[in-house]
Amino acid sequence: MTRAVFITTEGERIALDCGSEPSMMRVAVANGVPGIDADCGGSMVCGTCHVHVPEDWLAKLPPKSSMEAEILDYVPEPHPRARLSCQIPVDDATDGIELTIPRSQR
Repeated sequence: MTRAVFITTEGERIALDCGSEPSMMRVAVANGVPGIDADCGGSMVCGTCHVHVPEDWLAKLPPKSSMEAEILDYVPEPHPRARLSCQIPVDDATDGIELTIPRSQR
């Protein structure tokens, strides 16, 4: 089973079994992870599910689409390793990933 760790703005590590959820955003929402608002429900238009991904995990993820890159240009405090958690799949390649939630989602 795929597991993920969400690191809150306070530094709390929330380790979760991802179950059958399709994306890391869905895992976070289903488990009430603070800071993952997901206002658009995963339709890639709001940026309120963005996270920072460790450098060594970036190559294991699907590349950003042009739409995801555009949304990430407009999030507060843009970051070079930012990704939308709605675009990070739950699969064998993401087992053990650690995702840091930025201080501001809005």
